[in-house]
Amino acid sequence: MSAPGRAWFECASLLTHEELVVVGDALVGPDGPATADDLRRAIVAGARSAHTARIALNRVRSGVESPMETRFRLTVVDAGFPEPEVNVDVSDDSGTFLGRVDLAWPRLRIGLEYDGDHHRDRPTFQHDRRRSNGFSVNGWILIHATAADASRPAVLLERLRQAFVQRRLEDRSGR
Repeated sequence: MSAPGRAWFECASLLTHEELVVVGDALVGPDGPATADDLRRAIVAGARSAHTARIALNRVRSGVESPMETRFRLTVVDAGFPEPEVNVDVSDDSGTFLGRVDLAWPRLRIGLEYDGDHHRDRPTFQHDRRRSNGFSVNGWILIHATAADASRPAVLLERLRQAFVQRRLEDRSGR
């Protein structure tokens, strides 16, 4: 059985770029069995998939907690947005914890949240609304994404663009 880093490298010739980054993020994630250095060391120089693995490794990030977070991170970066921070703990001005944002641009107070199907159950939905209210009154713009946005991200990317424009306008006006 291959070590986690080696298994990741072995997948480089089988998976798409996005899938390889997803697997890499999972391996180096909060509960993952590997580090980015483990992945780097597993790349066999001169191997057919070494170049592919190096390119994917440059996009692997620790701290990612789900495959959809990786997919949306790649989507927004590939669309030209600055790379977001992953799983950012956010507090209000008095230090009260508001929540953790999947993908965030903290300086701009913009967050992108992936809402999987479990967010549709009643207690989770109610918690999410209360949580979103806390972000809203503390000046955050939260954009919510669903699985449908992964395959057709145009509207999501437009909403994110609008959030960036709004923040730039606020910066110019001194808010």
